[in-house]
Amino acid sequence: MVEVSPTAPVRAMELITILNRCHRFRGFVYQQAHFSADKKSIEVAVRPRKGSVAICSRCHLPAPGYDQLGERRFEFTPLWGVLVFLLYTMRRVDCRRCGVVTVEEVPWGDGKRTLTKAYMLFLARGARRLSWKETAWDKVFDAVEHVVTWGLEHRTLGQIDAIGVDEIQYSKGHKYLTLVYQIDLGVTRLLWIGKERTIESFQGFFTTMGEEITSKIVFICLDMWEPYLKVIREKCSEALHILDRFHIVAKMNKALDEVRAGESRRMASEGRTPLLKKSRWLLLKREQNLKAQQRFRLRDLLRYNLKTIRAYLLKEAFQQLWDYSSPSWAGKFLDEWCRQTMRSRIEPMKKIARSLRQHRELILNYFRAQKNDFQRGRGGLEQQGQSHPEKILWLSHLPGARTLPISLAWQAA
Repeated sequence: MVEVSPTAPVRAMELITILNRCHRFRGFVYQQAHFSADKKSIEVAVRPRKGSVAICSRCHLPAPGYDQLGERRFEFTPLWGVLVFLLYTMRRVDCRRCGVVTVEEVPWGDGKRTLTKAYMLFLARGARRLSWKETAWDKVFDAVEHVVTWGLEHRTLGQIDAIGVDEIQYSKGHKYLTLVYQIDLGVTRLLWIGKERTIESFQGFFTTMGEEITSKIVFICLDMWEPYLKVIREKCSEALHILDRFHIVAKMNKALDEVRAGESRRMASEGRTPLLKKSRWLLLKREQNLKAQQRFRLRDLLRYNLKTIRAYLLKEAFQQLWDYSSPSWAGKFLDEWCRQTMRSRIEPMKKIARSLRQHRELILNYFRAQKNDFQRGRGGLEQQGQSHPEKILWLSHLPGARTLPISLAWQAA
């Protein structure tokens, strides 16, 4: 960053020329620029253009003048590492439409905020790279709040064909936010955030969006969280519900890791050889991501009749489900897998099997959507975007052959 000497004169004409090129507003004139008394900032005086009419801050329409208030300072984007302030004497208007005397509206500011809109936009763009704690700084928080509010007021929702529902933990303990995304091709954006992951909080999404928009939703991708499913059944019964494949596999990996950890502790307490030591990622990684040494280690482990190995084989067998194109055959495979898993006497895997049985129809909706595609002769469902963290589910029978990013990874492909 270039430092400017506090004693250096401000070349007023050049600075005002820059402001007129980049930050000009009709009805206002940049009068002069000079250093402040402490030589630590640049102050630019602004005055209304002769003959211009003030704008009422309530109805946003022209109104006759009433009197003037004191001078206000609006912080502008720093130049060359030096703070810049716009100085303006605010006018009050006697608005006959509103029936009150109120302060005028200025185009570079927003209400009582001391930052200019340009500076708030500058800070909000930079805040995308900051942590939650860093954005708590008053100026940054204020800037982000202004930009988000403006965006919500001016966004055009249009038709929403597909949404994804997920939650994110934002603090220690069980504190979650419910997130709803639009996941159409070319329009992947966050639509709504609700506190907690309850029925009441999720219903707020449908209240905010309105029935006209939510009634036209065709596809909904979500996990197996029961409060979400209850609201979806009530509000979007006509939409096709697709369980998020990522969450299914994530739950299965968690169950497998639970089996491994429990068996490893038991073997250690019995003084047996620690066969499962440092084996976690051998069992959870995709096969193509294993290194040569890890492959040999996994091959050796598969020779033992351990409960962890049996759970691993059940998990690997389940991956065949995604190769089916027929919903009926996929359903038969799923039923058989659940039967075998229930006989395995491995409780964490049995819990997964019971959950899959409970949500059987939602899982098979994936294959029903695929079958509809083949009947239409449009190529069916396939995975796209292998080079991106987000995998893509191709649903070609959507208008315009749209693609839907499903959650933040189809990691079990």
